[in-house]
Amino acid sequence: MSVSASTRAYSLAARSLRPRWSTRTAMRAGVGVLAAVGLTTSGYMRMQHLTTAPFSWFNRSQSTLSFSIPTAMVSLTPPQPPPIWTHSAEDVLSITKDAIARDRELQDKIAALAPADCNFSSVFLALAYAEAEFDSVAEPLSFYQNVSPSKELRDASNEAEVLVRDYGVEASMRLDVFQAKLAAEKNIKASGAKLSTEEQRLVDRMVLDGRRAGLALPEKERNELMALQKELSQACLEFSKNFNEENGSVSFTLEELKGVPDDVISGYTKRTDGDREVYDVTFKSPDYLPVIKQAENPETRRTAYERYDARLSINEPLMSRAIDLRRKIAGLLEYDTWADYVTEVKMVKHGKVPRRSRAEATPVGLEDRTKLLALKQQEHAEKGYPFDGEFYVWDWWYYDRLYVERTLSLDEQRVKEFFPVSVVVPAILDIYQNLLGVRFVEIQGETWHSDVQQFAVWEKDAKDESGFVGYCYLDLFPRASKYSHAAVWGLLPGHELPDGKRSYPLAAMVANLAKPTPQKPALMRHDDVVTFFHEMGHVFHGLLSRVRFSRFHGTSVARDFVEAPSQMLENWCFEPTVLERMSSHYETKEPLSPDLIDKIVKSRYLNVGLFYLRQVFLANFDIKVHTTKEPADYTTLWNELRESISLVKGGKRTPGQASFGHLTGGYDAGYYGYTYSLVFAADMYATVFKKGPLDPNLGQRYRDDILLPGGSRDELDSLEEFLGRPPNSEAFIKELFGTAISPSSL
Repeated sequence: MSVSASTRAYSLAARSLRPRWSTRTAMRAGVGVLAAVGLTTSGYMRMQHLTTAPFSWFNRSQSTLSFSIPTAMVSLTPPQPPPIWTHSAEDVLSITKDAIARDRELQDKIAALAPADCNFSSVFLALAYAEAEFDSVAEPLSFYQNVSPSKELRDASNEAEVLVRDYGVEASMRLDVFQAKLAAEKNIKASGAKLSTEEQRLVDRMVLDGRRAGLALPEKERNELMALQKELSQACLEFSKNFNEENGSVSFTLEELKGVPDDVISGYTKRTDGDREVYDVTFKSPDYLPVIKQAENPETRRTAYERYDARLSINEPLMSRAIDLRRKIAGLLEYDTWADYVTEVKMVKHGKVPRRSRAEATPVGLEDRTKLLALKQQEHAEKGYPFDGEFYVWDWWYYDRLYVERTLSLDEQRVKEFFPVSVVVPAILDIYQNLLGVRFVEIQGETWHSDVQQFAVWEKDAKDESGFVGYCYLDLFPRASKYSHAAVWGLLPGHELPDGKRSYPLAAMVANLAKPTPQKPALMRHDDVVTFFHEMGHVFHGLLSRVRFSRFHGTSVARDFVEAPSQMLENWCFEPTVLERMSSHYETKEPLSPDLIDKIVKSRYLNVGLFYLRQVFLANFDIKVHTTKEPADYTTLWNELRESISLVKGGKRTPGQASFGHLTGGYDAGYYGYTYSLVFAADMYATVFKKGPLDPNLGQRYRDDILLPGGSRDELDSLEEFLGRPPNSEAFIKELFGTAISPSSL
């Protein structure tokens, strides 16, 4: 998931995830405020002195893996230092307020231009530089709320984002600035000036921003719209804050945890509760997943699941409020539904998003359910558990794992021993840097937490600062009040500065990998390896894009395309040569055997029908709530749709939608994009990379055709250039469902 640290447009309403993610604001607040980070002496984002060293994750973790980095590259100094991370709560708020004040002042100057003086440079170019400068200040400050160990700083960061979003609503509704855009557009056409493709896209998008903001409405409706936008922004921010601050747990005895690996249990907090000893299981993935996947007692899994699904019930009214506010906003803007409004600027272009995937997946899902239900019946008979003929939502993870183990003799815990974090992380970075022609050099400097690693990224043959690419931060381990899933934040965009020089990007990956236990080092499940590979795809989308204007940088593409590059890259985690290269048993140092690799590859699409139907359920819930014309009981809808689409029975009615952070983080009326983009991902891999997944020549082609242009041109144009033809669904259907279903063009 790729996410943005701040979003000023009510059309996105909140953050990642890709993310979610570094897609920039859909309606930009306006005019230049500050010079880009590191390029002024104004103090808005002070810079740190940094030293560089060869990549040393393995040195810290006693891994034997190392990179060969030319000595000359280690000594290179980036042309743009990274920002420091030592702000106080007062700094965060004062810097944000100052930035807003300066931006408002400069917007006033744009609005005061005479119509005859409005042109590309005085209006559109000024706005483009300004939004880059503003984001370079606001986004790192807004990021603190997701990662800082200081509650005071997290609260200040959240408060600062409220200010930024409210200001964004105000700025997006400035009719005088919009009129300057219209005058500039008219003058450009009348003069016959020739704009580049990216310049014309900038003009078109900025004018569309104003129309989508409701600036054609009468004043009364505009004021009403502004109030609704601010209320929606606040609801989404409060939802996000609750999501990040969630710190609950559920407790079990050792007997109730039977089946959960000992090394996992040793990492749980043990305490006395009355006359019994219990272990506290948090809802962070490294704690929760081993219980839902491996606890033998169905009552343990049921309790864990129901507590997990209800862990953010505090967000239930916030989700309802956000959905209902969007319905009102869409009505004021004269769109039929919120989904029609949101998808207007996506690849699909309308709210009637593709529904075919449910029909394709249901027959496969029914076959999966029959197999797993039979396995459940057999195990319940063997262990004396009652069997009622139902397959519950808390059964899926457990019996999926058990089916894989029994069918392929593939033990997930055994596989995990071959993926120590200290080996996998540098190995994946090494694979990426060789494929894409870059080099990572670790730098020593201040970050928001001691777990974080910083890297300067260079072109592989860099000789001087012209070969600098940008910065990458990795924050990989769980801690209290940290964002609890995996996502990438584009904290600084790459773009051209007014003097023709470049401002370089910074991408931060946040994850929650298992920490070391008293018995074993930090190990990754194969699923974790796939997730890390996926998220690094977002990192490189941000690092290797090269555009003129920041709003088109990197993952600033249509939301229903943004996941496709990373989804394509997941295929590397099922390539035998890659699996061998990034595996090393934590004790023997041996890589995965050919037999284990073969089993991992074969396991990829076992029970894929039920997994895919889970995605279809989430997408359908999202579209349903954003296309209905009246408020509804969304908790009831959540539970009913889950049971009817996912083919698994629920138990206690829980408000699972209250933890569906995508709907307040920029994926509203957009979750379908995860399955929609899979079609592009499968096509790109099968057509180009399957013949040589580690071929640097193909990596360069991917850089040039997909990563470099970012959102500066239509996504279909990038796809057609990369594929050599229009995309189609043939590879996707063959990969997931076999060849029985005829493919379609897109």
